Amino acid sequence: MHQRLIEGNVGQQLIKLTIPMIWGVLAVTAFNIVDTYFVGQLGTQPLAAMSFTFPVVMTLGSLAIGLGVGTSSVIARAIGEGDRDRVQRLTTDSLTLSLLVVAIFVSFGLVTIDPLFTALGADADVLPFIRSYMQIWYFGMIFLVIPMVGNSAIRASGNTLVPGIIMIVAAGVNIALDPFFILGWGGFPRLEIQGAAIATIISRAITLIASLLVLHYREKMLCFNLPKFGVILASWRKILQIGLPAAATSMITPISIGLITSALAFYGAEAVAAFGIASRIESLSLIVIIALSASLGPFVGQNWGAKKYYRVHRALNLSYLFCLAWGIMMAAILTGSASWLASLFNNDPEVIQIATNYLWFVPISYAAAGIIFVASSTFNALGKPIPSMIMTISRMVVLYIPLAYLGSRLFGINGIFAAACIANLVVGIGAYVWNQKTCNIKATSEKTAEEFV
Repeated sequence: MHQRLIEGNVGQQLIKLTIPMIWGVLAVTAFNIVDTYFVGQLGTQPLAAMSFTFPVVMTLGSLAIGLGVGTSSVIARAIGEGDRDRVQRLTTDSLTLSLLVVAIFVSFGLVTIDPLFTALGADADVLPFIRSYMQIWYFGMIFLVIPMVGNSAIRASGNTLVPGIIMIVAAGVNIALDPFFILGWGGFPRLEIQGAAIATIISRAITLIASLLVLHYREKMLCFNLPKFGVILASWRKILQIGLPAAATSMITPISIGLITSALAFYGAEAVAAFGIASRIESLSLIVIIALSASLGPFVGQNWGAKKYYRVHRALNLSYLFCLAWGIMMAAILTGSASWLASLFNNDPEVIQIATNYLWFVPISYAAAGIIFVASSTFNALGKPIPSMIMTISRMVVLYIPLAYLGSRLFGINGIFAAACIANLVVGIGAYVWNQKTCNIKATSEKTAEEFV
């Protein structure tokens, strides 16, 4: 049993965990941006269609994230406790659970495309593009969910390098295929927005194969004996106790973004397209913080399972300081380059101006958003998903959506963007206080016990 994370310098271990994840997340974000770029060359309507699909794709991606969070949490703590048999059982059962969940959601998604996106504000001009994309994307959902859960299990062992490499290779394949499938380079049929979906499915299929091979041959975390069904149900229950709240928490954000997109649709396809561009740039800006929060989960899980609470507290303090520094730096960079970055995706002056306004307002709160990510990852790793859910509901449902609709009435589109900034700042402060209080109690008691001995 490789308990890789319970000894050594905390800061160095966080860096070692985070750097491969940065490259992996950067690669995934890059292929999303490249998708947006090539679809943007098709015109404003296809770009708006891609923006409409974003919250739905993110919602279902959040389901995979939730299952991955539950898997990573229970496996990391089992590794910290040194129980290899339970690690193998939990890993195997998490993959079978993922397969079952995919079958349910694909069946439901295929029959709800038109009513769902119509409810989100898509008009008759945009809906055919959405339908072309989602009919293909839903069938490829198995290649999204299972590899994400598998990579979460690999990261729980303290190995972030291999999942990072898998993500980089898959993203590279997606980027390479985009111009051939979307624009018809090299004699390929010009499939336009359908081509973006096909390229994504092919690249995700690579991650499925690679993650299963690594789990079996390198980490030896799979088992093939068939236990009693009650044993499988027990594993599913442990995973879902954390995974369902984590999935629900992850889904709140894209669902809320869907409502925000609906509000922006009132201002026309240009506003929706601009929001899609700004969201992609934002995801690129937050890559390092996202990678850090993802890496923190295995570290917290293993050390908590090994009862090394002071190491957890130290990791949190370092992470919060980094979020503050990174958020300030990104806000400064985007203030000066927002218009130029937006123009790379679309040459419509109205689209560029709206995207620029977003990137002037919202990055002010990136440090607070990073603190929310770190706090949520920590709570989930501890097997306590409810605080993360409360923070997300407070941020998106209690603050962002009501303030966005109020801001839209009072100040137009800029009022919506200001609402996002305010929600991040308020909840970020609360997340810091709550998380520090929870982890500091254990850390203090552990330090006192060590001094007494």
